[in-house]
Amino acid sequence: MQSNYASSGQQPQEWSVGFCDCFSDMKTCCTACWCPCITFGQIAEIADKGSTSCGASGALYTLIMFITGCPMLYSCFYRNKLRKQYNLVGGGCGDCLRHCCCETCALTQEYRELKNRGFDLSIGWHANVERNQGLAMAPVVEKGMNR
Repeated sequence: MQSNYASSGQQPQEWSVGFCDCFSDMKTCCTACWCPCITFGQIAEIADKGSTSCGASGALYTLIMFITGCPMLYSCFYRNKLRKQYNLVGGGCGDCLRHCCCETCALTQEYRELKNRGFDLSIGWHANVERNQGLAMAPVVEKGMNR
């Protein structure tokens, strides 16, 4: 079996908190349980590096929840995105299974992982970048076409 990380040449890292450690942060756990759209929206804004807002992502999560009853089909893709961004242990099927079995635990783990990496999810991507200039650098913009 070939690893998803073969091209990077680095071994995947463990998550900074366990999947079932949700009760060690009761505030985040309760928010993820009773208002998962808020927790998901905050995670998605950071994972998307500000290209989508917390409100838009949370609203889409809620819409999917009311239409299909399965918002975890959407949120598991963001777990996959986080894993790839930070070279974390896991896989696509495992991401979906974790979200399907316990959405609260999955969202809490992802929230705390980003928090442990220095993000304040309550202020959004742009405020985090202003606070810590090392989080993101502006992309290099190439000049117009040359002949």
